[in-house]
Amino acid sequence: MVELTGKQKKQLRGLGQRIDALMTVGKEGITDPVVKSVSDLLDKRELIKVRLTGPSGAARKEVGPALAEAAEAVCLAVVGKTVLLYRPNPDLKPSKRVKLVD
Repeated sequence: MVELTGKQKKQLRGLGQRIDALMTVGKEGITDPVVKSVSDLLDKRELIKVRLTGPSGAARKEVGPALAEAAEAVCLAVVGKTVLLYRPNPDLKPSKRVKLVD
């Protein structure tokens, strides 16, 4: 798992405001196909948003970190029904990578 500084997390949350949710997790919750899909998306994009439609209230706060752990990513934020995840991929072209501040 990657370690991020507070400044880097803030930068990624800012970048995350401008992207759309690429996937939805429904009432089934975190299943193997969901984790695989999230992992595949992170391989292609590094920073993704996932919409949560199934769990409600306090359960949503637990789903984000659990999904991040399953996909070996960092959960940057759980806001309302949206989870922001980040996982660096050194195999991506430099133009497609997220450039983090030092």
